[in-house]
Amino acid sequence: MTRRLAQVAKKVGVSEATVSRVLNGKPGVSESTRQSVLTALDVLGYERPTQLRGERARLVGLVLPELQNPIFPAFAEVIGGALAQQGLTPVLCTQTKGGVSEADYVELLLQQQVSGVVFAGGLYAQADAPHDHYKQLADRRIPVVLVNAAIDHLGFPCVSCDDAVAVEQAWRHLASLGHERIGLVLGPADHMPSQRKLDMARQAAAASGLELPEERVVRAMFSLEGGQAAATRLIERGVTGIVCASDPIALGAVRAARRKGLDVPRDISVVGYDDSAFMNCTEPPLTTVRQPIEAMGRAAVELLSAQIQGGVVPLEELLFEPELVVRGSTGQAPRGHAA
Repeated sequence: MTRRLAQVAKKVGVSEATVSRVLNGKPGVSESTRQSVLTALDVLGYERPTQLRGERARLVGLVLPELQNPIFPAFAEVIGGALAQQGLTPVLCTQTKGGVSEADYVELLLQQQVSGVVFAGGLYAQADAPHDHYKQLADRRIPVVLVNAAIDHLGFPCVSCDDAVAVEQAWRHLASLGHERIGLVLGPADHMPSQRKLDMARQAAAASGLELPEERVVRAMFSLEGGQAAATRLIERGVTGIVCASDPIALGAVRAARRKGLDVPRDISVVGYDDSAFMNCTEPPLTTVRQPIEAMGRAAVELLSAQIQGGVVPLEELLFEPELVVRGSTGQAPRGHAA
């Protein structure tokens, strides 16, 4: 018993006396602390006291498109930790190609009577994707928060990194290095974050007196292989700088340049997006635009928690400022490559 008290107290960050009060149903403990203690019991594998077993652990679905791209495990870590601090238990739902779909996960989560759902990188960002499962959540009045740009009219609060600012920073950086032939590798045409990036790239090109012809905008899967295929086409079209919609795409672009016998950054400069894990350990270290994952994840959980507690939250999108991180994959434009 003493060992259990100590472990739970350490996990929650409260005294053993507080844990004891919760387990014995004594007053003088806030509801959020009480829920945190009960969640810690579940997480550590201890059985709840008999009188508390009727209470469900407050479950929250965390729905991600994949775990291959390191940005999603990073979001999961921040959001999962913040949920646990609120006495909420995250249920990780990761899609697999040809496996359980986002809609299937929503069905499962509704069966589990979840208190809320956080989506990151989901189908809400694609205009042509199915969205009926979001309506199902709205009709059931389940608290929901979306991470990163969503299509209009879904009616959920959204926490986003500012895609327009991200591309503006990347474009200006390459232009300041003398690059005039800049290309973009983006996601699908109906993908909202990619659409925002393209709109800003066109504005940035016009502002710097450069052109962005259609042939320098290539769509790709969000993967290293997708990035490599798209960047190969851009390199063949004579670009010297490539702005990518994710870090894995950017790593694919670096590989494409090398397969062409080119050096990064001497011949081709590459900028990623996310600043996910280990991008400072690649060769060369990747210049990228960092999403403020910690701040965004915590804001998403605050919005969800407020809804769970019956509060009204603003439906306007919360935009977070990205930060350009300059490393070794960008350099001066090679001479003799004027537009």
